Amino acid sequence: MGRFNSEDAEREFARLADELLDAGVPVERGMMMGRPILKLGGTMFAALSHDAVGFKLGASTPEHAAALEIEGADLFDPGLSGRSFKDWVAVPLDRSDLWPETADAALAHVTT
Repeated sequence: MGRFNSEDAEREFARLADELLDAGVPVERGMMMGRPILKLGGTMFAALSHDAVGFKLGASTPEHAAALEIEGADLFDPGLSGRSFKDWVAVPLDRSDLWPETADAALAHVTT
């Protein structure tokens, strides 16, 4: 288990990666600053941090606005420093049922 996440969060994030791979999406798993990430064509689009997954959705997109409407979601701040990533939304573990569709939305914005 990573130092930033619970075992449940890490298990659900691994399940998300497996589901994407099973669907034929050529995602790559990796680590950045001690956190598990998902990339497509070398571009990071999801990162697990503090029992939430941050998804890169683009600040001005309808997908970004919709993700912020998810209960418990907020701008992604992986360091909990008050410096959020404006293009990213963090969806908490208790809404992991929405991680796959949010990942699909993030993947639609990846340019490789």
